Formats: sequence, C-alpha cells, structure tokens
Amino acid sequence: MNMFCFQCQEAAKGSGCEIKGVCGKTPEVSALQDLLIYQIKGLSHYTTALRTLDIEDEAANAFITDSLFMTITNANFDYERFVNRIRDGFKLRSRLKAILAEYKIELPKTELLTWTAVKASEMEEIAQNIGVLATENEDIRSLRELVIYGLKGMAAYLEHASNLGSFDNEAHAFTQRALVATTNDSLSADELTALVLETGKMGVQTMALLDTANTTSYGNPEITKVNLGVRSNPGILISGHDLKDMEELLKQTEGTGVDVYTHSEMLPANYYPAFKKYSHFVGNYGGAWWSQVTDFETFNGVVLFTTNCIVPPKSTATYADRVYTTGASGFPGFKHIEDRKDGQPKDFSSLIAHAKQCASPTEIETGEIVGGFAHAQVFALADKVVDAVKSGAIRKFFVMAGCDGRMKSRSYYTDFAEKLPTDTVILTAGCAKYRYNKLPLGDIGGIPRVLDAGQCNDSYSLVMIALKLKEVFELNDVNELPIAYNIAWYEQKAVIVLLALLYLGVKNIHLGPTLPAFLSPNVAKVLVDAFGIAPIGSVDEDMKLFLPEVEVA
Repeated sequence: MNMFCFQCQEAAKGSGCEIKGVCGKTPEVSALQDLLIYQIKGLSHYTTALRTLDIEDEAANAFITDSLFMTITNANFDYERFVNRIRDGFKLRSRLKAILAEYKIELPKTELLTWTAVKASEMEEIAQNIGVLATENEDIRSLRELVIYGLKGMAAYLEHASNLGSFDNEAHAFTQRALVATTNDSLSADELTALVLETGKMGVQTMALLDTANTTSYGNPEITKVNLGVRSNPGILISGHDLKDMEELLKQTEGTGVDVYTHSEMLPANYYPAFKKYSHFVGNYGGAWWSQVTDFETFNGVVLFTTNCIVPPKSTATYADRVYTTGASGFPGFKHIEDRKDGQPKDFSSLIAHAKQCASPTEIETGEIVGGFAHAQVFALADKVVDAVKSGAIRKFFVMAGCDGRMKSRSYYTDFAEKLPTDTVILTAGCAKYRYNKLPLGDIGGIPRVLDAGQCNDSYSLVMIALKLKEVFELNDVNELPIAYNIAWYEQKAVIVLLALLYLGVKNIHLGPTLPAFLSPNVAKVLVDAFGIAPIGSVDEDMKLFLPEVEVA
C-alpha cells in the first residue's frame, strides 16, 4: 500500500513519508487517518448547514475535534480504533442527515457526502484516492494542509479545555467551516491565505480558553523546584498533556502506596498549586518524548499516555506490557483506558493494580529544575524584569518554545542556548526546553535565564508576556521589543502556535531544524516576504544575526 504524509518535521528526505512513517505509522494506519479526515470534512458540511438553523450538535463537535486530535503525529497508531471510528462517523452522518431532512434541507449528493464502506479493506481502497496528493495544485494543497494542520493542533487544545468543562462553540463552528473550505475548489490562493491567518486568530482564542480552564481548575502556575530523583515506592509515569487525567490519576492513587511522576510534556503539572497537595506526587522522570525508549525501561513501573507523543517500542523493549493509553492516544497491544461516562471519572484501577506489582524506579538523575513562569507569575515579577531591561542587565529575550525531536540536528538548540551571552533570557514552552532546561545557565539578579511557561499550549503565556512588555515600554509594535524568536517545531500543535504568532503580527521568526515540507516554494515565499520567516542556520551564524554587537566565541 502506498502512503504520503508530510505533516511533521521528520518527513522523510524533507519531503514526505511514502513507505512508512518515520514516526512509525504504517501505510494502513496512514490511509485510515486520511480517510477519517476526509470523513469529517463531509460531516462538517452537515454541521455547517445545521448552524443555519441555529442547531449546535455537541456530539458532532466532539467527534470532529477528537478525530482531528487522533490524527496528530505520534498520537494513535491503532488500526482497529480508526476502523471503528470511521464506522461511528457513518452513524453520526445518518443522524445529522435525518435532522436536516426534517427541515427539508438536502445537501448535494457528492462523493464526499455519500461514500460508504463496511469492511476495513474497502476503507483502505477508498483512502487511496482521497489523500493529501489528491489536490493537484501544489500551492492550493500547501495552503489547505497548513489550515488542516493548524486545526489539528487547535483540536488538541479544544479537547483539553472541554475535559475541564470549558467549551467554545465559535471555535467548533470555525473548525468545521474551515474544513468545508478545504474542499472548495473555487477558493483562490489569496482566500486560503486569509483562512490560514484566521486559523491563527482562532488558535489564540482557543489557547486563551485552555489557559483559563487550566488556571481556574488548578490555580496559576507558580515558580517551582521540580524534583528529578526517585523514591522507593512503585510508580506510575504519566505523559502527554491532559491535566484532567492527571487530576483523576492523583486522586485515585492517593493512599495506595503508588507514587506518580511526570514525563516529557506533563512536567508543567508540577507547577500547578492544586497538584502540590498530593504527597505521592514525586516530580519528573526523564526527558523529552523521544527519550521514552530508554526512560521507560529504567522507570520499571506503569506508564500512562494521555495524548501524543508515542514512540513505537522496539522489539527488544521490556516495557511494552506496562504501557496504557487513554483519550485520543492509542497503540496496538497497549491497554486502553476508556473515556469518561455519565460525568464519572476515568477508571484507573487496573493501571494502579498493575503498578503495585512493579519494582520502584531506577534513579537516572538527581537534583531539581525550576519552572512555572506562566504569564501570571511573570506579571508578578514585571517590575523586576522591566528594571533589569532598563538597566541593561537583560539585553534580550529569546523565545525558544516549541517541540523537541530525536534528530541529531536538534543539538543546535542546546549549543545555541549555551552560547547565548549571560545577559540574555530564554522564554520557553513545550518540550523544546529539554534541550537546555538542565544546563547550568544561572540567573540575572535572581531571574532565571530559562523561564519555562509550561506545555506547548502555554505558548499563549509567552504571547501575553510579550504584549505586557509592549504595554509597559509604551511601544506601538510588539516587534520593537528586545525579543527574538528561534522556535523548534515537530508536529501540528506547533503549527497552530506558529499561526497564532503570525496572526498577532510577530515577524522574523526563525523556524527549525527544517522548514515544513508541506510549504510549497510559493507559499514559503509568501511567509518569508510577509512575515520574515526564515530557517535556522549554524549556531554561530544565527548568533551574529540575532546579536550582531556580540563577539561569538
């Protein structure tokens, strides 16, 4: 079976995966992911029509959002989950069609709206003709996929917010309207470019929604020293991004003799006041998502994925039978914890019972790392930060947010951080921080030189900090601030963060370690000409570019 996927930074040969995903995705799973996206484009025609009747279908909103989330890189590799998902989509389509029929509204009988498949083999066959390359015009394809990948990242944040009881029907309506737009062959490149920026606008709104949901539920992140060592109890290592899962796991493990540790993107859970009351919440274990192939071996206990990023275990791995998934995540052979029903918490009892039978974690490092510099905490330090800038103690801020990855080229970000002058400060969010958050970079007058705002969605905090500094310094343009953007990307949540920054007018962003393969030359030129987006160079070249007045060692 053929496949084509170029949605992540690791796209084979910098152009696209055609045999098997570098992420580990099989051609069969890739086909079903393409088909699921095709299906929700059709469903969005129905939901958009229903909105003309002032009908908001919450079940359809959830299905479309969850489906987008399931297709994010490294989130779900489970073939059967996608087969069943598509079958559920047919049931949803029939119900939506019936509602429209009651109002005597009938949509055109196009293939997009009428196709059907019963067997998995039939789904695979249909998928061969509806993938990314079905759009022949390279520039139109590029813009459509840029919108879709932004929507995938936004869907992740919408789902996390909804799990905490926060909803935004405007975001759902936009998502579905945008999906419909990607099927409209009459739209010009200029119209699709406008839709790209509108996606960024909605990305800002969605990140704000999630920020409010998180802080209302668990308090504002605060400066925290996170333990890196281990204790002698058996443990559960929780990865991913979903704080509701974190809360429920902590509640259900309390008093069981099982400790809880965070891994990768769940590290910022340590910064929230509500989680600090749990004495069995020990700290963080290991590094970024790709280090799981070694971290999970030495952890010895049970692992829970609440979202991406899953790395398929090697055939020699001893931990595969200790890994559980929940939510949008999935992998064949991993046990899956079902979603909440009737407002009840997820049931983690099987996972906890399993953990009790495991050995305690093997210690791989000791010490602490400091984080918790989301916007509320930085605002509390605003006077100190402003004084440091005015006095010259802080020369420049570097936004080094985004994703980490396993390619050797990622060492650029470690080297760059190490070479930055001691009068500069790094603002970060997302797992890109693992490239430098354990380096002894020191502080400036008590202000740490690495200010970690949290998860990738907490890039919103970095935006708020920049806008606050613009206000304090009475500037007309955020680009006048002493802030440079040197961002790493990997998957689609980084795409929505980038689009959000573009919508806010941030210019001269350097993006690496490579520019997205889904940007056609013409679309890339538009981004370069209009926004100054550029690829990273060598560390020394970029240091001279960002800090021309500093002599590079």
